Amino acid sequence: MCGIVGYIGRRDATPVLIQGLKRLEYRGYDSFGIATVGSELEVYKRTGSISDGEAEAAHLRGSTGIGHTRWAGYGEPTVVNAHPQIDCEGKIAIVHNGTIENYSDLRRHLEEQGHTFRSETDTEAIVHLIEERYDGDLLSAVNATLPLLQGSYAFLAIMEDAERIIAARNKSPIVLGVGDAEFFAASDLMPLLDYTERVIYLEDGDVADITPGRLDIYHGGQRVERPIELVDWCVEDTRKGGFDHYMLKEIFEQPQSFYETIRAGIDEDVRQMLMDADEITLVACGTSYHTTLIFKYLAETFCNVPVRAEMGSEFKYFTAPLNNLVIAVSQSGETTDTIAALNMAKARNCPTLAITNVQGSTLTRVADKTLLMRAGPEVSVAATKSYTAQLAALMQIINLRCEGAFDDVLSHAHLAIGDVLLHNLEDAVALCSRADHAFFMGRGPFYPVAMEGALKMKEISYVHAEGYAAGELKHGPFALLTPETPVVAICTPGPIYNVMVSNVKEVKARKAPVIALGVDGDKELAEIADIFIPIPDTHLLVQVLTASLVLQLLAYHTACALGRDIDRPRNLAKSVTVE
Repeated sequence: MCGIVGYIGRRDATPVLIQGLKRLEYRGYDSFGIATVGSELEVYKRTGSISDGEAEAAHLRGSTGIGHTRWAGYGEPTVVNAHPQIDCEGKIAIVHNGTIENYSDLRRHLEEQGHTFRSETDTEAIVHLIEERYDGDLLSAVNATLPLLQGSYAFLAIMEDAERIIAARNKSPIVLGVGDAEFFAASDLMPLLDYTERVIYLEDGDVADITPGRLDIYHGGQRVERPIELVDWCVEDTRKGGFDHYMLKEIFEQPQSFYETIRAGIDEDVRQMLMDADEITLVACGTSYHTTLIFKYLAETFCNVPVRAEMGSEFKYFTAPLNNLVIAVSQSGETTDTIAALNMAKARNCPTLAITNVQGSTLTRVADKTLLMRAGPEVSVAATKSYTAQLAALMQIINLRCEGAFDDVLSHAHLAIGDVLLHNLEDAVALCSRADHAFFMGRGPFYPVAMEGALKMKEISYVHAEGYAAGELKHGPFALLTPETPVVAICTPGPIYNVMVSNVKEVKARKAPVIALGVDGDKELAEIADIFIPIPDTHLLVQVLTASLVLQLLAYHTACALGRDIDRPRNLAKSVTVE
């Protein structure tokens, strides 16, 4: 869940590395560092934000360099644990994203051989192994090191007196950018957009030998060709565009991202795969998992197709027979647990489909077929427009299975989404920002909407929040209700309405304040609730979207009221690439 960058060419490397790391801060922001090769190998590291250390790093010279922004895994977020990590003699430096599972054994062996460890990181074991095997050629030393590593890694290595970067990948992503007599390397596309639209995705097991005018990629000791692909994202998409935070910008982009995903449709070969499925299993993590739960409710309601939604992190423990279509959902396409789940499905000969925002990501290369979201770059750690775009993709599957019954609903849904963007949530925000705890409740598809609303609230405002099926609050959580504990209830017309109103009354009887989301004009609900937030009276598919958007805005404005770091919440990273 760290971010790595590399540059080699004719430019001064330091500004390129710093800019690239800023683009990757959503992957980790505990500490950062860069190393360059000029007349010597120079290293700069510090804790805190990249902007705070940018001026201090400017003295590093050289046209070859690597950089790293860290989400602490092994070792606390300190300067000594920040990357790059260097060998005993200070001649070799590496940056690394991943987890070396046999680190303890490697460290013990290396210390017995006389190596001195400065940090607590598993990364340092890699650089000492390279040092121990170096005999005049960095590529050979890296190749001799890789068989000793158990776990996941994406690392870049440089050494003094050499304009050369060695990149190695296993179960953690590296993307190479191709310029004019220059090359870039990064954990994902974001740092590359400023400089090139031509990229190469390394495969697991690839090792790249990069010099200013040449790129050689090896796999299993043999030179291989990897295709150059063109990126259709643009650098303008990664800027705030006048908004105070990326999260708010991305919330406001949701009508467009939903519309673009619907407009893109489903390719014919994917349509056939979806129509042939007698049963569907979905795997995902975090916010993406919530979209799969919503899909489960809606697909079973409208399509009469059996659906299972499983957490990617738990799927590996699933041993029951599996022989149906498996759909993996991930914004980045690099979520480690989701990729592992998809590989398990493939090992059982299941047909597989990836739903992701990034063409060329690992998930798209593992899956048999891909259904792309059209959200564009999402920078804020908290998922907003990618959530909506995932729902757009999943709702298209429902529409396909229902023979286009929802064509009109989905083609106009973006208008209703736009209608709730400017809702006045001042009273609800005041209530939530005074609370230490909050509950979100719903039934049917609004249960996972409530779960997602609670996740947004806790991850960016740090107000402890839990999402529950409304009928479950009386099975324990009622004990936690107080006059200072707001309960957010989603109550829309339909079979669940009357029982939801009863649940709201039960909460009110315990003197907990209720923030109710209901359709515009619902006088009964407005009278019962302490605060009533109207959403458009539309189709159920659209109500799921508009309710979700309101809860995103509630979390955002609560976090603003509390002075939180909206786009970089503490302890979190956007792309979870470790188990």
